[in-house]
Amino acid sequence: MKKLIALLVAAIALPALAQSWPAKPVRVIVNVAPGGVADITARVLGAKLTETLGQPFIIENRAGGDGYIGFEAVARAEPDGYTVVYSPGSSMMIAPHIVKRADLDPMKALTPVVPTGRVSLYVMTHPNVPVKNFAEFVAYARANPGKLNYGTPGNGTSPHIATEVFNREAKVKLNHVPYKGAGPALKDLLGGIIDLAFDPGVGLTSAKAGKLRMIAIAGPKRHADFPDAPTLEENGIKGVDGGPHFAFYATAGTPREVIERLNREVIRLMQEPVVSDRFKALAVDMAEPMTPQQFAAYVRAEYEKYGKLIPELGIAR
Repeated sequence: MKKLIALLVAAIALPALAQSWPAKPVRVIVNVAPGGVADITARVLGAKLTETLGQPFIIENRAGGDGYIGFEAVARAEPDGYTVVYSPGSSMMIAPHIVKRADLDPMKALTPVVPTGRVSLYVMTHPNVPVKNFAEFVAYARANPGKLNYGTPGNGTSPHIATEVFNREAKVKLNHVPYKGAGPALKDLLGGIIDLAFDPGVGLTSAKAGKLRMIAIAGPKRHADFPDAPTLEENGIKGVDGGPHFAFYATAGTPREVIERLNREVIRLMQEPVVSDRFKALAVDMAEPMTPQQFAAYVRAEYEKYGKLIPELGIAR
């Protein structure tokens, strides 16, 4: 009887909890290094959530471990909505097939809340690579197997998977150098430490300035600022894209009403020009609005898709 009464009290309290949430600061764990598109979009949304909900949404970068360092912090937090993670989709839907952690399964430890957007990938080379366009690049890579190194935000990230699909489809061999985020990878690309990257957008300014050479786009369309850079599909390279959406996730067991409120607030903010214009400037394609239930189904489907693709590519940790 006491247990039943406790459950009834909890059920009555949940709507009030959603209305009062947040009653204190919210930690937003970003599981990549500062400077990348995921980090920047998290800060844009965090600032607007702070403004509209009246409590600080504090961005805290926890990079490394292929996204698992950030996941671990949220998985171990109280399931009350005051610690959430903002993550590239690759960490949730791709990396678990590569990173084997018996103590942490993100699909069980975290609850999908709301997607925000996804990126195309921009194939950029350092000027020292002796090519001027995509055709020359493919010819050079085929003539020099294993000579070129590509950087990514980490093992199991969308750029990692995309470049390995490109290796297979273009019949080339590029060596993988993983970093702890897109920002550090861009830094070494600019320095000539690595030769190329399937960049998620953080290098666009450098490419416009002529510091990097844009040779192709892994996405549905050409970029207005680089009209001569073709899409990979135009060149017969299929199946290479920016991967799943960036998104918010909460600790498993977080009250449904809190998850639904954060979902609604983020979707509403995504429609505001100050947010949508910033996403557009970062070349981020806005996510279609999804309920938490719809997003959970999307996460499961993408997880299963990559579970089949990764063994085909022979990717291992």
